[in-house]
Amino acid sequence: MGVTVKYGSSAARVFAVATTAVVAASLVACSSDSGIDEGDSIEGTTIRVTLANHVWTETIKDLIPEFEKESGAKVEITQLAEDQLSDQYNVKLNAGTDEIDVLMYRPLQENKLFADNGYLANLTDQVEGDKEWDWSDFQEGPASLTTYDGEVVGVPIITERTVLYYRKDLLQAAGLEVPTTLEELEAAAKAIHEANPDVAGYVGRTGKSAAVTQLSAFLYSFGGDWLDGTDSLIGSDEAREAYKYYGNLISGYTNATVNPEMSWPEAFAVFQQGQAAFIADADSLYKNMTDPSQSTVADNVGFAAFPEGPAGSKPYNVAAWALAINEQSANKSGAWEFIKWATSKATSLEMAKLGVSGARASVWEDPTANADYPAELLEAIKVNGQNGVGYDRPLVIEVAKAREIVGEPIVVAIAGGDVDAAIDAADKAFGEFLLEDAE
Repeated sequence: MGVTVKYGSSAARVFAVATTAVVAASLVACSSDSGIDEGDSIEGTTIRVTLANHVWTETIKDLIPEFEKESGAKVEITQLAEDQLSDQYNVKLNAGTDEIDVLMYRPLQENKLFADNGYLANLTDQVEGDKEWDWSDFQEGPASLTTYDGEVVGVPIITERTVLYYRKDLLQAAGLEVPTTLEELEAAAKAIHEANPDVAGYVGRTGKSAAVTQLSAFLYSFGGDWLDGTDSLIGSDEAREAYKYYGNLISGYTNATVNPEMSWPEAFAVFQQGQAAFIADADSLYKNMTDPSQSTVADNVGFAAFPEGPAGSKPYNVAAWALAINEQSANKSGAWEFIKWATSKATSLEMAKLGVSGARASVWEDPTANADYPAELLEAIKVNGQNGVGYDRPLVIEVAKAREIVGEPIVVAIAGGDVDAAIDAADKAFGEFLLEDAE
């Protein structure tokens, strides 16, 4: 059987991927009041799957014919760019459509919104009841992110963590070891900048919204958090320390004027051009640092776990994308069989060998799965995966607005302004926002 694919108007980039057969996961019969009955045959049914333009999508498409052969079902894919995907969900899910069975979504932005609106089916009985499929194999951070009010509503497929990128040559020249604490990181940034005035000790995201994700690892490692229910926590002593530390780390050890609008591409460019010693950012972006066509320091890039703060090492470990079942689907059983197959140990391992690693701990531990990763990076990913917190921004319904509020003190801290006053104002505004968000 062939996979039917429908594309959105801004059709996808095409990734060259080898086609590899994967044996579909065995079907284990169980039933629940979720509308998912694994005892039902799905042979002859059509499973309608909506996916984003993404390397995960391009890779899984080549494996789906084996699922169709084993299950007897047909998979019909609608593939859209992210903006189109969001538009379609906003219209169709809100209207109660039954035209989508499986949806690929962004838990960080949409998990609370979709679950709160009743768009996502409860998968708790399925994920906890299938020992062979093994929900416990999923890393805690991503798994917690696709859970809402104690119910599992999605299965993570793409993850990323904060990793510390560093210049091996600069550390060696300064006679320094790789920092394992935030105190050591600041000391190393200071020492390297003093020895190399044209090199920033540390570079990072500075844009109000973009920097929120990177601040999160510092915030958690200082013992802080964004919120507790409807109470803002960004005015806490721990959060204040994190804001001030991050701002000074970026602006305190450089002779250059800091660009106040940097997201990851601009911050990475500074490092790639040999103008910074450290940056902590997403491990999924590592090839930007190790590709000689993009990075002038490719041969001297090192990787380390996120350094420990007063509360330990607590980087983010998040699910960037996940699969869920539309609550209004008339083919929930087929939808679950597709998700179970796509996220099984066998398929996840095969996807990793094809360059797309997910949330399963067993896959990260398998030496055959990630052979192309630098050994140092792989070790950092394992450590960060174990310690990671499952969110890198406030988990609210209006995520974009929240990031703008809590990101303002970052900008002030980097600029050397009155950080406490900025935090006080943001804390008040965020508290008011949280009360409105909860209504």
